[in-house]
Amino acid sequence: MLSGGLQKMAVVPGAGAAASVEYRLRVGEHEAGLNARLGTPLSLEWHGEIHCVNCGRSTRKSFGQGHCYPCFKRLARCDMCIVKPELCHYFQGTCREPEWGETHCFTPHVVYLANSSGLKVGITRKTQLPTRWLDQGAIQGLAILEVDTRQQAGFAEVLLKQAVSDRTNWRAMLKGDVETLDLYAERDRLLEQFAQGLKVLRKTHGAGAIRRLEDDAQAFAYPVRTFPTKVVSHSLEKKPRVEGVLQGIKGQYLMLDTGVINLRKYTGYDVRIALA
Repeated sequence: MLSGGLQKMAVVPGAGAAASVEYRLRVGEHEAGLNARLGTPLSLEWHGEIHCVNCGRSTRKSFGQGHCYPCFKRLARCDMCIVKPELCHYFQGTCREPEWGETHCFTPHVVYLANSSGLKVGITRKTQLPTRWLDQGAIQGLAILEVDTRQQAGFAEVLLKQAVSDRTNWRAMLKGDVETLDLYAERDRLLEQFAQGLKVLRKTHGAGAIRRLEDDAQAFAYPVRTFPTKVVSHSLEKKPRVEGVLQGIKGQYLMLDTGVINLRKYTGYDVRIALA
């Protein structure tokens, strides 16, 4: 039995081309490996308590994946520019936490293509790959541009998402019938299509600020025994006790024979989890 505040699962790539991604459940100070527990019963129960992942105070509702409302309004990591980095307002002197912004936003970022439910474009700090792809349940990922700041990554993403979605269809991702793509060809097509827009960005931010990458594409396999044919999602607010046989893990979702649950959605929830 594990009890405490729920965190997003720890995830690392499998050791080998065909090896499954490795998952560890994290609850409070406790961790437990999950891959070896496929096919066994699991129960998760929420007792109504939520604690802010930043300050630890009790909150009736979670904001921005585990924050209380005061922290949600105060912290730069919860600002709209994290979701839409092109809206960064650091240079206007209105960043909620300038030092945090300097540490997290003024570092190398990459623009990437991923295949989680089909082709998508996204951005992340360079140090967050391949974790970012694994959290999205991507079966393929390829970094295509490197930039100096998060805002620059946002400008490049805005360009590319005129032709490619920046969202994952989580239901399609969980059904497991996503076809593999030639990410190199998709990269070349998009960079050629938006060459003029990227040229304008380089003129604005400096010729070396936005750099094409020639990285190798990565592929990932997930520990799944049976993919759901119909995706039914569990909600702890509607039903605080969830139980079933663990059939698979993909992204931040547990697949049970009774439905799926996105553990990241319930970050900070005080839960008890029983594993076989």
